[in-house]
Amino acid sequence: MTLNPIATELNTTIRQGNPFVYEMLSGVGKALFFPKGILSQSAEAKQKAHRFNATIGMATEKGGAMHLPPVMSMVKGLTPEQSLTYAPSFGIPPLRKAWKKAIVRKNPSLANKPISLPIVTQALTHGLSVVADMWVDPDDALILPDKMWGNYNLIFQVRRSAQVIQYPLFDEKGGFNLDAFEACVMSEGEKRGKLVILLNFPNNPTGYTVTPREAEGIGEILKNLAEKGVNVIAVTDDAYFGLFYDDRCLKESIFSTLTGLHPRLLSVKLDGATKEDFVWGLRVGFITYGATMENDPGSLYDALERKTAGAVRGSISNASHLSQQIVLKAMESEDYFSSKTEKRAIMRARAAEVRRVLSNPRYDEAWEPYPFNSGYFMCLRLKTVDAEQLRLHLLDKYGVGLISLGKTDLRVAFSCLEKEDVQELFDTVFQGVKDLE
Repeated sequence: MTLNPIATELNTTIRQGNPFVYEMLSGVGKALFFPKGILSQSAEAKQKAHRFNATIGMATEKGGAMHLPPVMSMVKGLTPEQSLTYAPSFGIPPLRKAWKKAIVRKNPSLANKPISLPIVTQALTHGLSVVADMWVDPDDALILPDKMWGNYNLIFQVRRSAQVIQYPLFDEKGGFNLDAFEACVMSEGEKRGKLVILLNFPNNPTGYTVTPREAEGIGEILKNLAEKGVNVIAVTDDAYFGLFYDDRCLKESIFSTLTGLHPRLLSVKLDGATKEDFVWGLRVGFITYGATMENDPGSLYDALERKTAGAVRGSISNASHLSQQIVLKAMESEDYFSSKTEKRAIMRARAAEVRRVLSNPRYDEAWEPYPFNSGYFMCLRLKTVDAEQLRLHLLDKYGVGLISLGKTDLRVAFSCLEKEDVQELFDTVFQGVKDLE
């Protein structure tokens, strides 16, 4: 395939900034670019067309965006231009800048590490699809733990034909299995020149976040892998970032640990307002890059941002302008941080109640809880009954809905349980186990 000249120019910039990053790009990633067509012409017209601007596919009326009063009556505090018009494929600039500032504030160890300006996606699932398009070729290896979000299979394995290779998440002591992780990535690294490694903390489905020591261990393993000549793309799915309930777990994204470790190690951070700000349906997510380079990072990051925006343009065109404005205005409000602290305290209390209830030895014969310290979920490893049979039994007889994962694992979303309902829920699950036994 003959590449567009813009794509070729971007590839040259990336190669000059870090040739290993260029090697990591998929075939689609190398071909991607942000077009200088209608969008760029419309942008020029917006600046210079002082008489008539007939460039973009929107309707205007009396100098503003045409709109229906019943629609705008639902939108308080925003103009039609702020809520109904198209947003740039990169995302609206003030939100991108605000989110980057927030990333550094939440991850202080990034203060002296250059990272890209985030690109806005239609939440994390879309962000993962963009990452898959840009960095994953058919038969590339995707390294995942055995406890993982099932949608990764659709995004990477079904849509991009990646080979999913798994390692056990937990060791015998109930921590992150560094030995199994190292064995997996080193074994696969010997066979391949490139690995895509997806790290999801807090983990869905288990609700586990690594400790600082475990995070450093992961970083050392991936650095050693890179030093052996393997190109490593470390994708951090930070969907549940900030929901930490144990002082011993890592309070920063592991993206901070991995960024800047080695030229052959590219870290890609996926996060969003979805869970962090409790706005699931607004679908606002972000992709941010952390690379190592000898020269000024600006040109490399600009090229990666343009390719990423091209992937957004070629899939959904742009994320919702209204959603982006709502998130931005919320971030700028005086009670933004205090209200988040309040809601996180509620979640922390629910997690503590789950721990208290599960500490009762009467449950030991029925299940063993996997370690959890963060996020929305926790999982039970059932000892005597099939997880799917129990799920159906609980649903049919007791009106209780849970998620079964394989033969032994049952996921509980305590995020949607009131604290006072936790005891009754687990007592009901226990009774369901007894019924089936």
